[in-house]
Amino acid sequence: MAKREERGEMTVREAGRRGGETTKRTHGHEFYVQIGHKGGQKVRELIERGKEQQRE
Repeated sequence: MAKREERGEMTVREAGRRGGETTKRTHGHEFYVQIGHKGGQKVRELIERGKEQQRE
């Protein structure tokens, strides 16, 4: 792991963690509330479409 840090490389996990921290710092808690709400709406729409297709 030390060699990775010496070369300036990072794992996907580390990149995701750092990106998440930056997003949290720049956008705040409300941003996550909004995108969670949008995701929930999308899921409901997809479920409804699936049900309609089954009825046909």
